[in-house]
Amino acid sequence: MSSHRAEVIIDLGAIDSNIKKVIQDSGKRVLAVVKADAYGHGLVPVAQQALKSGASWLGTALLEEALTLRQAGISAPIIAWLTPVTDDFAAALAHEIDLSIPSLEHLNAVVQSSEKLKKVPRVHFEVDTGMSRGGALSDWRALMHAAADLKSSKKIRIIGVWSHFARADEPGHSFNQVQLNNFEERISEAEGFGIRPEIIHMSNSAASLSHSSAHFDLLRLGIAMYGLSPDVSQMGSSVALGLKPAMQIRSRIHLVKEVPAGSQVGYGGTAITSRDTKLAVIPMGYADGIPRNTDSRAGVLIGNKRAPLIGRVSMDQFVVDVGIDSTAQAGDWAYIIGNENDGGYTADAWADASGTINYEIVTRIARRVPRKYI
Repeated sequence: MSSHRAEVIIDLGAIDSNIKKVIQDSGKRVLAVVKADAYGHGLVPVAQQALKSGASWLGTALLEEALTLRQAGISAPIIAWLTPVTDDFAAALAHEIDLSIPSLEHLNAVVQSSEKLKKVPRVHFEVDTGMSRGGALSDWRALMHAAADLKSSKKIRIIGVWSHFARADEPGHSFNQVQLNNFEERISEAEGFGIRPEIIHMSNSAASLSHSSAHFDLLRLGIAMYGLSPDVSQMGSSVALGLKPAMQIRSRIHLVKEVPAGSQVGYGGTAITSRDTKLAVIPMGYADGIPRNTDSRAGVLIGNKRAPLIGRVSMDQFVVDVGIDSTAQAGDWAYIIGNENDGGYTADAWADASGTINYEIVTRIARRVPRKYI
């Protein structure tokens, strides 16, 4: 019997199924995106599973995440793409981590480190095709000119050119084609400087599932690998997309009590019971990643019965209304996301109830909640 107050259960079989489905449907290689502690699912266990399931590459935002993977004995290709110029590029080069280059400043910083270390850096040039976030924009040609010089003097190895969609989770949006056209033009400009990257990649999960003309050589599989839809309203649910959610969250019930009609619940008395009922206290709160502003459209599953959240989420606990006839007891499991029999609340339901997206629900679950792998 688990003595944990709460736990996150990660189904590695679901991750396996999701990766294999995308590889089979697309016929492309997959880069498993394991940034942000694998979207809250656990960096090293998910990375190891992704490679077993057929992923060819791993991708992280931060260099420290990539270094953690190397320290865990993972030798597969890894790219880190959010590396300020102050990062320890020498460590990246020593551990054979590919680096994303969004500017001349970054290129110079990486090359400086490589000259001291006498190691040729493996780089992917990031181009801004319209998202106005990462990547080179007006300086693209100057960057390619510098890259061509460094390539010819064997000071860099150009592995990839890549970009990122802003609206691929809206499959019919015209801006997707605008970005794709921009990307192809920038690739042509790079070729004009004699740059022919080993891999070209642009597709995130949404484009991997819905936009085959943007697949190029490699798919960067993020949210879909974890069995969640990139956008339920635009692309349909996990079920509709044939994906299996990998995360369950459950907590022991701390306390069950009867309260009369008219009882204020939680800070600020934002909810008042409309009838005599029983309330259960769930010992998870916003310190654990449960959004403070969640409303009663979310809740927990106890046994096979839903119990909606009532009142405000506190730092370490929240309250649910289990109903006067409930047989729930302290110590019973309450499923916050999913349960063995299904019928529970999903990450999408929690996102709706707190005005956010499923990505944020799963990535924000704190490290103080232990992960268990099945």
